[in-house]
Amino acid sequence: MLELISLATVTAMLGTVGAGMGNEAGKNAYLMIGGLARRIAGREVPAPERPAEWEGLARLLYEGALRNPEHARGLAEVEAVISRALVQVRIRTSPQLPDGLRGFVDRDKQMRQLTREASRKFDGRARRVHLYGPEGMGGTSLALRWGWRELQRYPDGQLYVDLARVPDPAMALRQALRSLGLDSEDIPPGLEERMDLFRRLVADRRLLIVLDHVQTAAQATPLLTSAPEVFTIIVAHRRLPQADAEPIEVVPLPERYAVELLTEVAGKRTVQEARARAILPQVLDQCGGSPYALRTFASLLEARLGEEGIPTMPGNEPAYAAAQEQYRTLGPAAARLYRLSALWPWPALSPAVAGIMAEVEEAEAARLLAELAEKGLLEETGTGRYRFRPAVRRHAEQAAVREDGIPASSRAVARAVESLLSFAVQADRAALPERWHVGPLFTVLPPGAYASKGEAIAALGAELGNLVQAVFAAEEYRLGDTACQLCEALWALQLKDGRHEEILPALRVGTKVADDICPGTRMAGRMHTLQAMALIEARQFDEAMIQAEAAAAAERQAGHLRGLATAIETLGLVRLGQWNFPDAQDLFVEADDIWERIGPGDDGYGDKPRARALLKRHRGRALNGLHLLDEAEELLVEALGFFREKEPYNTARTLTDLADTYMRAGRQSEALPLIDEAIDALAGENAHYHVNHLRALRDRCASEGRALPE
Repeated sequence: MLELISLATVTAMLGTVGAGMGNEAGKNAYLMIGGLARRIAGREVPAPERPAEWEGLARLLYEGALRNPEHARGLAEVEAVISRALVQVRIRTSPQLPDGLRGFVDRDKQMRQLTREASRKFDGRARRVHLYGPEGMGGTSLALRWGWRELQRYPDGQLYVDLARVPDPAMALRQALRSLGLDSEDIPPGLEERMDLFRRLVADRRLLIVLDHVQTAAQATPLLTSAPEVFTIIVAHRRLPQADAEPIEVVPLPERYAVELLTEVAGKRTVQEARARAILPQVLDQCGGSPYALRTFASLLEARLGEEGIPTMPGNEPAYAAAQEQYRTLGPAAARLYRLSALWPWPALSPAVAGIMAEVEEAEAARLLAELAEKGLLEETGTGRYRFRPAVRRHAEQAAVREDGIPASSRAVARAVESLLSFAVQADRAALPERWHVGPLFTVLPPGAYASKGEAIAALGAELGNLVQAVFAAEEYRLGDTACQLCEALWALQLKDGRHEEILPALRVGTKVADDICPGTRMAGRMHTLQAMALIEARQFDEAMIQAEAAAAAERQAGHLRGLATAIETLGLVRLGQWNFPDAQDLFVEADDIWERIGPGDDGYGDKPRARALLKRHRGRALNGLHLLDEAEELLVEALGFFREKEPYNTARTLTDLADTYMRAGRQSEALPLIDEAIDALAGENAHYHVNHLRALRDRCASEGRALPE
């Protein structure tokens, strides 16, 4: 097989892994490469951090494989793992644009400009336009209307990224890659690596990309491509001079079309009523040609013609003024929920959160949210949740401060944060009932009533955006203990769902809060450990080392042996990620020695057998890196003996490591039943992350010509 792997192939293969192929196959290949490099060089080879170092490593592996058939087989095994993992990536082709609005008027000129840029002969310049205009002027509606009209022009799909919801470029790229069909575990952790992968995936596609609510040109740049058949529409509320795109201004609707939109939404009879005609010039002036303001006014017009006076909208900002006028029509309960729900920027406002903030039952909150959406004060996200326009939220916040006061507003946010904490603690306990905690609420609340661990994981994942925001709110409102416990409750998503990147900002806050309010305590140690674990997954090993060392220092100061053993174990995992297999092995042994010192009555004594089994698994992985396969097998078999029939997830992970050990030793027939058992063990665990890797391992056995069992 060696003759099929050229130096260029090895370089490209390592580039894929170096770019951060984050799935289980990628992690496995990463450690395999480290172990192979060590055997070829006869010394420790540090994990590369820069592209040039990966290129040097590629030459080392290639030349070593040329000299030694055993090394050639090792290189072929790595290539097989990577190639089968990449086969799973499929780009989606279904339209993904949100629905457009009815009552779309004018904009013929801008529609022609969009078509002209999309249709021009490619001359090396990227096909891009930049729609810009004030909030509520209809830039998004214009982009969506054109996109749906031109559906057939882009057979490879339409991609929509709302940068108001994911303002961080790396997270926006993650969303884009997920929309293109990648699983979370297939997405690399670094911004540059994601940019490279995104551009490679769309290079030969006929694709429309809409980047909505862009704040700066730099925010959009990572999502831009020069691919000749990709057309990108950048939508912003102001002109972005640095945007390398054809500018198209979304101007206020002329009077003729403003009247047309009013008539279409409110009805011809209503608009032509004498009193409505009398104030029409004033209405048009106040709406400023804003479709959003015109729609809002039109929805008010018919209902209020019978009242004394006609609604007016004072103010210079049409969207804000429209919200202010619509707010006057709300009943007391809807008005209070509107005000209080806006006090924190929840990414997806749910009836549960809104109800807690406004102190109403969830069913009533759902009804009131639907009413607010009907009046244009909220936008539906398509998942039974809602969000505010920026100008509308600004109005609602100001109304809350004015009418409810700062103390009541603060209490509303605190209620939501504490409610989210209770939810997260119960879901986390259901998802990982076997793990230990520091936060006091974990000893008070029972596990949530979920049908399976996988269902609990899914519930946490669906609420993750709000949970992260709850951590930020807890810090701002000086609810330090709540912030730390929220971070603890996110561990199941770190471990089982690969949501490290989304959680990491919250963990940074939790660590800072713990160091401020309780330095040198068990909670401080726990926060540093959790952050270190997330950084390991992001391959930010230097920072992970700092956090793990800080965790160990805090646990030593607290005299907490269980926490100290976990921190030392985390240091071992950092060293494992850095390909320093001997140090990793020593640290795992040190952690085991600490567990040995924990006696009856000490914290963690009941968890001692499980913790030591986990360490045996880690030691087996380190020994695999050192190619000490017999010793690795012995430890992994012992670990499996503990986990089997107790913990399906750790059973599957240990079976996977043992199968990998057998495959390295050429014992594929013994590996296959272990792989099948691991897949079965993960049923109902919501661990797609791991199952994909197991299937790749199974394919690898098949590709080597070994018959699979019936």
